[in-house]
Order: sequence, then structure tokens, then C-alpha cells
Amino acid sequence: MLASRAQHVVWSGMAELASLVQRLEVAVGRLEAASGSGGGPAGGAGQAESAYVGAYDDIIAGPVAQYVSLSQKIGGDVQKHADMMKQAFSCQRQLLVTASGSQKPTDAVLGSLLKPVSKMIEDIQSLREKNRSSPLFNHLSAVSESVPALGWVAVAPKPGPYVKEMQDSGTFYTNRVLKDYKEKDKTHVDWVKAYNSIWTEMQNYIKTHHTTGLVWSKTGPVASASGAAPPPGGCVPPPPPPGPPPPCMPAASQSGGGGGPESRSLLFAAINKGSDITTGLKHVSDDKKTHKNPGLRSQAPVRTGPKPFTSPRPAPTAATAAAPAARKLPPVLELEGKKWKVENQEGAAGLVISDTELKQVVYAYKCNNSTLNVKGKINSITLDNCKKLGLVFDDVVGIVEVINCQNVKVQVMGKIPTMSVNKTDGCHIYLSKDSLDCEIVSAKSSEMNILVPTADGDFTELPVPEQFKTVWDGKKLVTTATEIAG
Repeated sequence: MLASRAQHVVWSGMAELASLVQRLEVAVGRLEAASGSGGGPAGGAGQAESAYVGAYDDIIAGPVAQYVSLSQKIGGDVQKHADMMKQAFSCQRQLLVTASGSQKPTDAVLGSLLKPVSKMIEDIQSLREKNRSSPLFNHLSAVSESVPALGWVAVAPKPGPYVKEMQDSGTFYTNRVLKDYKEKDKTHVDWVKAYNSIWTEMQNYIKTHHTTGLVWSKTGPVASASGAAPPPGGCVPPPPPPGPPPPCMPAASQSGGGGGPESRSLLFAAINKGSDITTGLKHVSDDKKTHKNPGLRSQAPVRTGPKPFTSPRPAPTAATAAAPAARKLPPVLELEGKKWKVENQEGAAGLVISDTELKQVVYAYKCNNSTLNVKGKINSITLDNCKKLGLVFDDVVGIVEVINCQNVKVQVMGKIPTMSVNKTDGCHIYLSKDSLDCEIVSAKSSEMNILVPTADGDFTELPVPEQFKTVWDGKKLVTTATEIAG
């Protein structure tokens, strides 16, 4: 008991220390942004920190710091993710500092300014994909699904609703974290609250300071990709893209005639003639038109100008065939701890998991054109990124989840209390007589059918509605399913 309390005190002290360090980093960042370096351009009025940068610092010092602190307490992959998120917010802060003291640049330069944040988003999502077997996979997925919300700086005219949409994308996984740890570890519950509060505060921040899009200065110099000073934590924007090649001078200009003020005045004079500009053209009779007299084409003078543009020919088949094929991962069917891993199965028609226990779970990932039979009673089953997979199982005491799948069939032989179908196109669920009270929850899915057994042993197929009608009854929104005949 004393050791447990001592450990709790140590963790609390570390969490407070991490939060304090985060606040100090924000304060240093504010001072550096305001002072610049040696009184140079960065310290001028054009780069002065605006009010909305200070409000953004409040988010970093508040919910972001709390999220980072709790992630450090959880440790492992969650801590790695949090360190990357901290750097992503630092990159975005630097963009806000640049925008507060600079006018909006061209799209090419803006793309360069956005690259550091975009790169961090890609790295955060990549960490999740590389750690699908992690016991903290739901934490990683919650962050990866919602971190694109940092792209609000490139969204107009409604960046706030965009952040809300991205936050909702991660809700599926934050709910799973709450479900798994609600009765086990309060730290993970607090982690979910802290993480969600980041995006809630971000929406309030955008509503106050950037309602219709990122606000740029109206007085400072035009922003350049190399003009912004790097933040304390790094994240230096890449150099601007090379400029376009110098325009080619017409032949007259190169020879010294036709490019001066006299030739330009003649050109404008000709344009100002309006419809009379064609009066000096000679009429060509039909017998001299090559499109009406093909025989004249052979007599036409040889073209000395540039070759007309033609569509590029496709690369030879041999060269295409020589391109390296995508690396194919080996199939997996093994028990790792309490998890049965079924991965990268292609055309496997007889996959069977028979030696099961109640505490075990099954996780099937990227299994295509295959069938999987799970015997006995287990805790849960998850199908993720599978195509044309058939699943048959006896009993599940928890939940069967179908995520990001296409054309899958699920048949329960015994009893199942809950099924969840998310982001799936084409799902047939065959219920048994003992599972008719199963609760089926679906979201962002289409072509779903529930098949209910009949007295003669056959099945009745019932489609799940995809279209809904919502009305305001004076107090609240009322949504009902809409059935379309035919």
C-alpha cells in the first residue's frame, strides 16, 4: 500500500514538472518571437506577436501540456505520439507567428510554409500504422484519426467545423479507450478528457480569432518560406521552391528591334482598331486552302518553327514490368499473449481458431478472399481493412467490430450481445436464434443487410437504412430512417 502511494506521489510530481516545463517553453517562445535576434528584421513591428498567437500559447500551455503530461505517465507508444504532437503544435505556432506579422503569400510559398505541419501529421499517422499490434493501439488511433485537424490553417471559409469533423473521427477510438480503462485506470480516462479538450479549445480559438480562415497581417511584408525564425523546438520551414525560368525573348527583341517602346505603341494602336483590325488581311480563295485541297499539302513549305505539341507516348510495357512490385507481407496466424493475430491472409479458405479461452481476442487485419472460423467462447473479434472475408464464430461475450472493410460476411452460431460496423461498404450479418436480441451499431457504412433465421431454417434478409430524415419538433431534432421503395 505504501509503495503504491509513493509511486502515485512520484507520478503526480513528474506530471506537474512536465506541465511546468511546457509553460516555460511557451514563455520563452513568446519572448523570442517578440524580441527577434539582435534587433534584426524578426524583432521589427512587422513580426510583432499578435493577440491570437498569445491565445494559441494558452492552448499549448493548457490542454496540450496536460495531454503531454498524462501521455508521459502512460508511457510507451503514447508518449512517443505525444512528443510528436507537441512538435506539431510548435510548427503550427511558428506559422501563426509568421502570419501575424506578414501578408498572405502566393500559393506556392504558402504550401512551403504548411509543409512542416503536414510532415508532422504524416509522421504521427505513420507511427500508428507501424504499431498495430501495440496494446495502446486505440490511443494511437484516436490521435491519428483526429490530428488532421491541425490542417485548419489551410481551410476556408469554415475551419472551425472542419476541426469538429476531425475530432469526431477519433471519437470511435476514444470511446474504446474509455470502455477498456473506465474501471481499471483513471489515468487513461483523464488522458481522453485532456486530448478531447485540445480540439474543443481549438474550435473556440478559431471561432474567436480565425472565423473564416487563417488571418494574415495587412501591413507587414509578404511572407516568405525563408523569412520566419525557427521556434525553440526546431521545425524549420523548408526553403522556397525555385522560381520559374526566365521568359524567352521573341526573335525581334533578341535582334535589337521590335521590343522597344515604338513596337509596343504600334501593337496597342493595332489593338485599338477593334473590328477594323482585320481590314488589312488578304482573302484566300477556296482553291488555295490546304484543308479543302489535300494535294496542296505536299507543296507547302517545310516548317522551320518548333514542333507542335503532341501527347507523350506511354512508357514501353517492358519498362513498366521492370518496376519493383509492392512488398508483400507474410501471412500471420498466431497467438500473441491474449490476442489471436490473423494478418495478410490472401485466398485462405480454411482458417480455423479452435483452442480458445474466454479472455482471448481475435484481431484480423488485411485478410482478403478468405474465411475464418472461430470456435468456442472468446472475449471479442475485430475485422480491420478486410475484403471479401467470411467470419463464422460460436460465442462472443463482448463485441464484434467491423472497421474499414468491404464485402464481408459475419455469421454467429451461438450468442453475441453487440456488433459494431464502422466505415464499411458491404456487410452481411447472419444472426442465430440465440442472438436475435443483439444490438447492432453502424456508422458511415453502406450496403448492410441483417439476415434473421426463420422457422424452416432459412434466412430473411433485411436491409439496414442508409437514408434518414431529420425534423425540428419545436424542442429537439427528431431523426427517423427513410425507406425507399424499389
